[in-house]
Parts: sequence; structure tokens; C-alpha cells
Amino acid sequence: MKYHILFLVFITQLLFSQDILSLRDRASLIDEIQKDRIENLLPKLMEEQNIDLWVLITREYNEDPVVKTLLPPTWLNARRRTIIVFSKTKKAVDAVAITRYNFGNNIRSIWDKEKQPDQWEALSDYITSKNPKRIGINTSEAYGLADGLVKTDYDGMMKALPKAYHNRVVSAEKLAVRWIETRTDMEMILFSQLVEITHNIIAEAFSLTVITPGTTTTEEVVWWLREKVQKLGLKTWFHPTVDVQRSGKSDLYAFDGKSKYDVIYPGDLLHCDFGISYLTLNTDCQELAYVLKPEETKAPLFLENALAEGNAVQDHLTQNYVAGKTGNEILKNALSDSKAAGLIPQIYTHPLGLFGHSAGTTIGMWDAQEGVPGSGDHPLQVDTVYAIELNAKVYVPDWEKEVRIMLEEAGYFGKKGFRYVNGRQKKLLLLGKKQSHLE
Repeated sequence: MKYHILFLVFITQLLFSQDILSLRDRASLIDEIQKDRIENLLPKLMEEQNIDLWVLITREYNEDPVVKTLLPPTWLNARRRTIIVFSKTKKAVDAVAITRYNFGNNIRSIWDKEKQPDQWEALSDYITSKNPKRIGINTSEAYGLADGLVKTDYDGMMKALPKAYHNRVVSAEKLAVRWIETRTDMEMILFSQLVEITHNIIAEAFSLTVITPGTTTTEEVVWWLREKVQKLGLKTWFHPTVDVQRSGKSDLYAFDGKSKYDVIYPGDLLHCDFGISYLTLNTDCQELAYVLKPEETKAPLFLENALAEGNAVQDHLTQNYVAGKTGNEILKNALSDSKAAGLIPQIYTHPLGLFGHSAGTTIGMWDAQEGVPGSGDHPLQVDTVYAIELNAKVYVPDWEKEVRIMLEEAGYFGKKGFRYVNGRQKKLLLLGKKQSHLE
């Protein structure tokens, strides 16, 4: 793919520096990303899904999730009622807006309110001028992200549209999902940088710079993460969690509400769940650290072995990534392979990209290990990214209890198979010692 010179300048800056781009530079880069997706990705997806014309209707502060992925970087919200229409041509897509203004730099306005005061009639006129066989709208039972058309706007469109066109209106669920889940070459270059930034923040959080064993609480680390992201000029798409596991009877997982103010001590196994939003993409990462005791220089072998079991579950999952297989099929096979190897797995992997919990193939939920109806039936597609999220329960005799090895890493599935976007954790972070833990 040939990249615009502006994109190459930004990428060079990102590759050779971890400096966060200014808001102005981000806006220019996001324009390039959106232009590339509209011009090079969307025509293929509309052809693939046999949609001749795709109508997106939304209103200010009540945006269709798909419209959010298209918002110009200088628009924080839609304006008034925003109507975007993508019409398939022989080799491209005509991207227009039935709005008072151009929709940023990539979608031009074609509505002259002085000539046609009724916005609905203007939409109807454009649709009939194209005479499409299949008109896609965003309605979906399985995906909230593909269900953005509200009833008021649906009624307004259908009332204005000639009845001869009513039976041509179909759900664009699959097109919306494919748009949201598919990553471009341009985006994948950026994604690696985002994941690296995420790893670096976690490594700093799990260090003596932030944590004083015996004094610092898990809640303090959580808020350090939030403050760090804000200082970098980034955003978190969910509130982070930090929790501990240790010898004895205590089970101090963040999601059970017991560890909110737990003090971190030497000998603890630390866990975090953390992600950032930057340049239209999102990360989601869970990593583990061990707090060294004064006499220790490395983590206990039983914890490193436990981490290896978590890595083994990851391998059983990703080895089952086969294009065309559904998430439910992948889940069933991965769980079966893991259990046959003597592991105790739990898998709850989700698509990742334009949203944190994104649209695409769902591979289990923590409370749905038998499969997920709807989104779990979606087939695995190439050029997609997933949060490889799971855990392995491991009995640790030294602690006389089970520990959960909870891991999550961004993984890419492409034409050549699966790979991690920017490595995965294969060694415990050591609080008190610098080391590389990603491979």
C-alpha cells in the first residue's frame, strides 16, 4: 500500500520516539486514517456484503456507534441531525452527507436547504437517484455497536422513502461489524505503538517508583495509572483494576470488591487490567508482577511455572484461530485442547480496535464458557485484532491454594495467521528489578 507523505511523517515520529502527538497532529493523522478506510476498505466491505447503499442517521449527543468511528477529529459530536450515505459504485464508494455542513474533510455535504428545506426528502431524493437494490441500515439484535439507528430516525426515513423502496431496506449488521472489526495496514502500524505505550505504563506502575511495599495500596496504583494517562494526554476507556494474590486464605481480586484498599507486601503476586485510547484505537492488557522479598532476586519457580500454564492456555486458544470458524467453535476447541493438556482454563476473548469491547467474533465470556449466542456465531475474519483474555487456575502447594493466572494481550489475525501485536508476557515483572518480560 502506498501511504500519504503526511502519514509517513507521523509514523516516523512514532517509531523513533514515544512522545505523544499533539492534538493538532493527531487530528491530521486521524483524517488520513479515515480517508484510507473510506476509500480503500469500505468499497471491499460493501461488495462483500452486497450492500449498494448504506445509510447512517444520528443526532447530536446520541451518536450511532458507527458514526463515532467516522467523526471528524475536529468534531467531538455529531451536529443537529447528521445523515451520512455511502453509495457503492463500480470501483469506489461515493461518500456524502445530507447535512448543512461538510462532514469533515472526507465526506462532502450535498444538501442545499434553501432548495429543499426537508432533510428527509433530500435523503429520499438521493436514494432514489441511485436506485439501489439493497439499502443497509444499522439495526442488530446481536451487536449494540451495529444497532445505532433509533426508531425516530427510522420512521423519518421510511415515511419519506417511496414505498417501492421499502422492501429494499435491510439490516447492515454484518457490514457494520466488518467495518468496526477490520484493521487496515495503516492502523496496524499504529497499533503496535499503542500496545508498547501500554506495556511501558504498566512496567512503571509495577515498579518501586510507584509502589513502596508495605505502604502503597492497590487503589493508589489504580489512580496513579489514571493520572499517568491524563498527564500523557491520553484517555483510558475503562477504569483500571489492580489486585493481589498471596499465600494464606485471602483472595484479593479487584472484581470481588475485597482488595480496593489492600496494602501491597513483599511476596505478593500483583495483577492489573488496563487499557488506553489513542488515535482511534484502544488497547486492553492484563499483566502480572511479583513483589520481591528482601532476600530474593527472582520470583519463586512455582509462580513462573504457573505463568507458563497461562501461556499454554493462550497457545491452545490462538492455535485454534482458523478463518471462517465461529467464536463458539474456537472456544470449544481451545477449552478441549487445554483440558486435555491438564490445564484448568477459562477463556473470555473479545474483539479489540475502534472500541475496547468491540464488534466481531466473541470467544467466550467469563460466565458463558459454553459459548455466546449471536456474537459467538460470527466467523473469524482476517485483518482483525482481539484481546486474548483468559485465565488458568493453578494449584500452588507452597501457598496451599489455587492462584489464577489472568492474562490479556492484543493479538492480530491476518492472512499469515496469528501473532501478538507487540509481544506477550512470558516472565513475571519483578518489582525491585528491571528486566524484559515480553516475548
